[in-house]
Amino acid sequence: MLDELSHRLRRVIDKIKGVSYIDEKTLKEIIKEIQKGLILSDVNIDIVVKLSKRLEERIKREKIPPGITVKEYTISVIYEELVRIMGGEPPTLNIKQAPKPYKILLIGIQGSGKTTTAGKLAYYFKQKGYDVGLMSTDTYRPAGRLQLKQLADKLGVPFYDIDENDPIKIAKKGLEFFDAKIDILIIDTAGRHKEERGLLNEMSELAEVIKPNLTLLVIDATIGQQAYNQAKAFHEKAPLGGIFVAKLDGTARGGGALSAAAATGAKIYFIGTGEKIEDIEEYDPPSFIGRLLGMGDIKGILKKIEEVKLSEERLERLRQIAKGKFTLIDMIEQFESVSKMGGLYKILSMLPGFGHNIPREAIKELETRIKKWRVIVDSMTDEEKLNPDIIKKTRITRIARGSGTRESDVRELLKQYRLLKKTLKSGKGRKLMKMLQKGQLRGI
Repeated sequence: MLDELSHRLRRVIDKIKGVSYIDEKTLKEIIKEIQKGLILSDVNIDIVVKLSKRLEERIKREKIPPGITVKEYTISVIYEELVRIMGGEPPTLNIKQAPKPYKILLIGIQGSGKTTTAGKLAYYFKQKGYDVGLMSTDTYRPAGRLQLKQLADKLGVPFYDIDENDPIKIAKKGLEFFDAKIDILIIDTAGRHKEERGLLNEMSELAEVIKPNLTLLVIDATIGQQAYNQAKAFHEKAPLGGIFVAKLDGTARGGGALSAAAATGAKIYFIGTGEKIEDIEEYDPPSFIGRLLGMGDIKGILKKIEEVKLSEERLERLRQIAKGKFTLIDMIEQFESVSKMGGLYKILSMLPGFGHNIPREAIKELETRIKKWRVIVDSMTDEEKLNPDIIKKTRITRIARGSGTRESDVRELLKQYRLLKKTLKSGKGRKLMKMLQKGQLRGI
């Protein structure tokens, strides 16, 4: 899958790892190699040019986080920008939250692979434990309906069929047939051509009757950049929920189809990776690009950069706390963080009412309290979390009921918050904040 692009991208990674430093000449060579790989994969030239400019600008101008080398940061920037043009973060399906059945309507031009895709989706969701049904409203190609019925029989899922030439009537009766008996209903439709106005109008009417939870445009990966125009034409008649890119295996134009589809703004939900019914996978751009680059090469780098970013965010929050900007959310998050590091002993020794001879039972008791406090805080409004001083008797009663705790538990949390806030303003508090910032709370 996109072997040429993968080969060139891995060559780029090897080049970056092999140089002592990245100068202007090396950077241009790296970007040129990426350009070649993308163009050979049929990615639109405008997208390639914009990507190249962003890569050069980011690598040259962005401040590199402490503890990260220029080479590591360069690899991470390449990864992030490729993920962006290939669709960004993956979408999610809220199937369990929707009324039964969750309806997936498949649309696309003739020959795009809709019927096979319907079978693949049925297989995929059945493997996930869902009860799936199949239906076809294609009245133009009887062989297509027969093919879908054969796939349904092979998979052991119900299929609705009726001797009827009106796709709207088929859709209505099919919905009545399945009702709420299944979890997911996958509906195949007749193949359209983006110039065939009559069929596009029919598709619009079908969408109105079926009211799908998700409309998936099935695009043949071999059409490359034309995926953009196709998606745009269909979207005008039936707003797309997402895209299924079929036949991605063995085509040199897959990069064009993926990037063009992503450029429409519609999310790519699935990709077909082979001819077999089980050759389907959720499209996850970060994972997909990771595989092209060689995930083993970049996984450690991405984790390292993420840890640095989180560390910087935490330090900034600690600085704000030290200035007196301290909320209930901050208290719980700091307690949870320090508890995970095993530093509650040192925290307790600095709080009012505790000395240095703290029994381990007290540590365990505090850990239990922290879990209870988290539930209590989660039951508060945003205003209460940020400004606990407004929490009086009626609010305490409501919070206790909402969290399944006692009013005394809520009062205890507020008391500890006020004590800790007072401590943070003292000399002990300033010492505590310095220890937190330097990460000196490891070990009991």
